[in-house]
Amino acid sequence: MASRRLALNLAQGLRGRAGGLSVPVRRGLATPHSPALKTQTTTLKNGLTVATQYSPYAQTSTVGMWIDAGSRAETNETNGTAHFLEHLAFKGTSKRTQQQLELEIENMGAHLNAYTSRENTVYFARALNEDVPQCVDILQDILQNSKLEESAIERERDVILRESEEVEKQLEEVVFDHLHATAYQHQPLGRTILGPRENIRDITRTELTNYIKNNYTADRMVLVGAGGVPHEQLVEMADKYFAGLPSKSPESAAYLLSKKKADFIGSDVRIRDDTIPTANIAIAVEGVSWNDPDYFTALVTQAIVGNYDKALGNAPHQGSKLSGIVHKNDLATSYMSFSTSYSDTGLWGIYMVTDNLANVDDLVHFSLREWTRLCSSVTPAEVERAKAQLKASILLSLDGTSAVAEDIGRQIVNTGRRMSPGEIERVIDAITEKDVMEFANKKIWDQDIAISAVGSIEGLFDYSRIRADMSRNF
Repeated sequence: MASRRLALNLAQGLRGRAGGLSVPVRRGLATPHSPALKTQTTTLKNGLTVATQYSPYAQTSTVGMWIDAGSRAETNETNGTAHFLEHLAFKGTSKRTQQQLELEIENMGAHLNAYTSRENTVYFARALNEDVPQCVDILQDILQNSKLEESAIERERDVILRESEEVEKQLEEVVFDHLHATAYQHQPLGRTILGPRENIRDITRTELTNYIKNNYTADRMVLVGAGGVPHEQLVEMADKYFAGLPSKSPESAAYLLSKKKADFIGSDVRIRDDTIPTANIAIAVEGVSWNDPDYFTALVTQAIVGNYDKALGNAPHQGSKLSGIVHKNDLATSYMSFSTSYSDTGLWGIYMVTDNLANVDDLVHFSLREWTRLCSSVTPAEVERAKAQLKASILLSLDGTSAVAEDIGRQIVNTGRRMSPGEIERVIDAITEKDVMEFANKKIWDQDIAISAVGSIEGLFDYSRIRADMSRNF
């Protein structure tokens, strides 16, 4: 593999510089050796999972709660509730006022944050190791005792409405929201995270408390620690603070609907606005879920298609065949391939931005031609390049306790277990060009597509013409 060849070349280079002599390598006094860090998990009696990766030499830690509930767990009428709750989390509890909460975090020098996605809600804190117990106390207070005062709800309503206005100005966000809406139309996964503006204006305290009662239950929550917090210590804190959590979610209509497998629907949505100087287009086939055996093959295939940005200095040499065609013919300002996974489905595709409005159809044609090429003609060299890029991307993204905590929480909430970086690397290394072509034949060749397009898109051909490109013979 590429990494082994690199190690071999490095070893040969060191021997060469040493004049051919075998020079013993001595460990410096400041580099203590420790075995590979492992993720430990414990499940409490009520079903709450505690997961940690303990680093004995780390002086800081990240602790947080990952919850298997996001906008997908809402109804059409309550869409936006999960995100609304995230905003209210830091506005005071029955034990701490907002000012006390902010001062407590500030005095520790800690960081407290939260975010919402379609399937998850996350609350986490970063702090010195000695402050972890205090951070866990704050997290449990926020999750179990938030006051949700009417005055705070009204203040945050205006904040979220302004946030919604800002999101609507970000074309990439708009395109991907519309992509989900058309691919999973009339289904929970098709809704936006912020919710429609009329919902934001109308959400009540009752809906917020009902969301907590229905979704913040132990069987859907994972308390994660990464850094200098020992596993046993976090388990003790979890038992102290979270033992009273309800053990199971009530099987409401919204819950049952959120767990029903999403159906991918081939369709398109187009918002033509000639005042926008670019065409912004996303095209996707149904991808893979977190648990799919082809999850990493989908990522390698995505990396073969690659990314492109004309503004970068290395634009002519970004590696993939498609980027070479796009650059040579000035077809796009940028493009980004993506593989987005959910619990039971996913979206695999490409997002393109171009100001070459006369050649929008060429851009789409050559992109889909590259997709169909993957079904029959993939070289070992491009698979190795994609695998090296993917491994580097995954390993570099695990830099810091917050990134490690995010990886642990996301994997355990979505798949029930955490694959170690070493295990992931071995799985990626085993992928061959045959695997890529099998994946492409199964997921890409002659499959329905979802299209979302915004801006100056007059040159984008109709759906049936684009769909026909999915079974092109060379």
